[in-house]
Amino acid sequence: MYTNNKQENEDPVHELVHLYVDGAFKRRELFSRLTKTLGSSATATAALSGYSQILAQTPAACPTDVRVPLDAPDIVARDVEFNGEASKIFAHFAYPRNLDGKAPGVIIIHENQGLLEHHKDVSRRFARAGFAAVAVDLISRFGGAHTMPNATDRSAAYGRTTNEGRRADLISTLDYLKFTPFVHHDRIGLVGFCAGGNNVWDMVVNFPEFAAAVPFYGSPPPVAQIPNIRTPLLIIAAENDARITNPTGAILGELIARQKKFGMRVYEGTGHGFANDTSNAYRAEPACEAIRDTIAFFNKFLRA
Repeated sequence: MYTNNKQENEDPVHELVHLYVDGAFKRRELFSRLTKTLGSSATATAALSGYSQILAQTPAACPTDVRVPLDAPDIVARDVEFNGEASKIFAHFAYPRNLDGKAPGVIIIHENQGLLEHHKDVSRRFARAGFAAVAVDLISRFGGAHTMPNATDRSAAYGRTTNEGRRADLISTLDYLKFTPFVHHDRIGLVGFCAGGNNVWDMVVNFPEFAAAVPFYGSPPPVAQIPNIRTPLLIIAAENDARITNPTGAILGELIARQKKFGMRVYEGTGHGFANDTSNAYRAEPACEAIRDTIAFFNKFLRA
């Protein structure tokens, strides 16, 4: 989702379009659901006109094989559980098989449907790049995404989470990594996508302990919170994502004025969700480039 504010969460068009973007169902099913919700196909067509740039995007095969299987010989990967503030927290943990010393850590934050197989795969991609990576499930308090086969139920569960609860569960995830013997406790980064990007911003303005952070198309915080940031940032944005990219651009002056360490990259021809290869918004080449940029950024700030 683009933001967590109440008005947008109550907009059925917004909710259904972004379930479509996240790959929950195909375009025909999106139109069918909107027609049923709004009462006519003409109304549904008119409602979708405001999302024309998003819906115009089509999936494409990545030019390289970006996915990393669970049994890849160069990594170790498994589902894990650890204690959180209010419940067990479910996660997927991946790291290089033949570590020479300690590895820097990365926490991966999902979109608004909890921890899916895609995010587990993303953690394995970071493991292949030399990081100890944990993809966390922020709907663990409601049973975890693995207990909810329906995308609408997962999205509703995420909607019941709070900023405070998500923040607490991310701190518990950080503690899990910090006390893993082969992880550098002071070299841990944070990357999040969509709603996960929102959470990255929330963490860096409220919790200074991360060594680097990368929000992918996440809603930025109010300008008044920018002075709180101590973490180097790489801001990933999409050209055709005005609801996120325009507000993000508005805070650049404050980031510069406050002499914060940051970079921002806007990927041409992309829309919201372009980096998720299971999404209808996926754009292969910029997605691969954005992940490479993220890994390079983490290499700079998380390694000695």
